[in-house]
Amino acid sequence: MQRLRFYGRRPEHPGGFLDRCYLTPLNISQSKLAKELGISRRRVNEIVNGQRAITADTALRLAQFFHTSPMFWLEKQQLWELYQVGREST
Repeated sequence: MQRLRFYGRRPEHPGGFLDRCYLTPLNISQSKLAKELGISRRRVNEIVNGQRAITADTALRLAQFFHTSPMFWLEKQQLWELYQVGREST
């Protein structure tokens, strides 16, 4: 199997991006976001802490709440996953 190589700098986990660019500047707590999205606080916390992926369902909910596109969130998740796979295969 050919080794995968990720070119460029290490991407930020989408949960870290969510926290840094949305939750902190807008002063939205994880609990409030969870309530607004209709998901558990644990799910939000695990995403923010990089322990859980942003799924299509979560991407749809985030997109609706923050007025972005679902692809915005899914592309961040895919970039993170490609980086992780490339790192593991070297």
